[in-house]
Amino acid sequence: MGRIGDNGLVQLDTVLMDKATLRQRLQQLGETMYHHRHPFHLRMHAGELTRGQMQAWVMNRYYYQSCIPIKDAIILSKSHDAAFRRAWRKRIIDHDGDAGVGGIEKWLQLAEAAGLQRDYVISGHAILPGVRYAVDAYVNLVREGTLLEAVSSSLTELFAGNLIALRMDALAKYYPWLQHGLAYFKGRLTQAPEDAAFAFDYASEHATTPQLQALVVRSLQRKCSLLWAQLDALQYCYVDPGSMPPLPSVFRPEAQ
Repeated sequence: MGRIGDNGLVQLDTVLMDKATLRQRLQQLGETMYHHRHPFHLRMHAGELTRGQMQAWVMNRYYYQSCIPIKDAIILSKSHDAAFRRAWRKRIIDHDGDAGVGGIEKWLQLAEAAGLQRDYVISGHAILPGVRYAVDAYVNLVREGTLLEAVSSSLTELFAGNLIALRMDALAKYYPWLQHGLAYFKGRLTQAPEDAAFAFDYASEHATTPQLQALVVRSLQRKCSLLWAQLDALQYCYVDPGSMPPLPSVFRPEAQ
């Protein structure tokens, strides 16, 4: 089975995991590698970030949000199964919107609540290079991998529900000026578990060998690392040591 070794890499052996054991393995990975443990998120949830630092997070996270439908469209293009495509395209509608307001628009509402100009956020000019690199790497992971790898990389949604609930409580308590911009998180409370259940069922059904199961674990591990890298960039530039890249377009908070 796939195991996470001391070096953080997936170790292979010859035993095929049943569905429950595979789920447990993925949960174990999430408990150790998901970005809920990142120092930037820990400071956020403790109410220790300044308004400018929160603005920087909202601004940079928008680039990730805006690329989610792009990676989902790539996943759709990899499948010859119409039933799969019908199920997966829900994700694009959830983010882009259709008859209703989608997740990207809701994130822009969060940005406006944070005091940022909509057009400024959409332009992407102010994004940190490290965040852009990590998000682009995620899109490339999906583009270059197999359908199983691409689907498995989305399994961070297995852990997203608890983080979203924690984040909503923290934002309402410590950053009340964001209270009119929390619609995105409310929607994801139901969307993320539904999406995670479908993706896990697909991965568990199609990972029919120990090697393919290890590929599922490794794809999730890579996605966790890329989420962590985005926060590394924010932590380094806006918190500790606060060293900004020499790009005049990068967002610089006003003095607090």
